[in-house]
Amino acid sequence: MKEYEIFLPLRYNDGTPIDAAFIPTLRIRLLEQFNGVTFFPQPNEGFWHMGDVTYRDEIVIFRVV
Repeated sequence: MKEYEIFLPLRYNDGTPIDAAFIPTLRIRLLEQFNGVTFFPQPNEGFWHMGDVTYRDEIVIFRVV
C-alpha cells in the first residue's frame, strides 16, 4: 500500500487566491480515481528556500492511499 499527500497552495505565486470551486472538484476527482480521499481543510503553513529567499505558502492537504 502506498500513501500520497497533496499539499495544495491556496494562492498562486502572484498572491491571487485559487478558485474556491477547485477544492471540491479536486476532492471529487481524487475520490473517483483512488476510491477514497482524506481532506484536511484547516490551513497549514509551508516554507521553502530558494537561494537566499524563504517563501511561505498557506496550504490544505489531501491524502490518498
